[in-house]
Amino acid sequence: MFRRFYPKEYLESTYLIDFEKMYRQGYRAIIFDIDNTLVPHGFPADERAIALFRRLKKIGYKTTMLSNNKEPRVKMFCDAVGEPYIYKAGKPNPQNYRAAMEKMGTDEKNTLFVGDQIFTDVWGANKAGIYAILVKPIHPKEEIQIVLKRYLEKIVLSCYFRETRKCRRKS
Repeated sequence: MFRRFYPKEYLESTYLIDFEKMYRQGYRAIIFDIDNTLVPHGFPADERAIALFRRLKKIGYKTTMLSNNKEPRVKMFCDAVGEPYIYKAGKPNPQNYRAAMEKMGTDEKNTLFVGDQIFTDVWGANKAGIYAILVKPIHPKEEIQIVLKRYLEKIVLSCYFRETRKCRRKS
């Protein structure tokens, strides 16, 4: 019932993803959400985020930020990390996921998506056919509409964990 919302992977942090391994597996581009995926909501890019994008460039990745936020917020972060962006993206609509891939010259087979929300980030990536990695939110302080969605996310995540445990026991 909830499978359309399931990520391919669920990790503690963006900063724990083995991007080198994913590159060896053929991925060449990454679309990122910003708030609570790379930095706390509304925060500027910090040294950790800047270092991550340097590392990704060195590996060979192309990246684009995809945010439902307004341009001033998104631009502030992206200028600091030196990466392109799409603001007011309308996630979970897959249209701007596809636009990001087009800008990077990639497709759904060699593009990853990393975000912290199921009903916008992961669902949109799944609708676009992209490998979606869900990460735990960096900081608990969030806007009220996101706080409310987190309660529903807990239901989806509990089903996801139950199913992934069953699959691991079978193999």
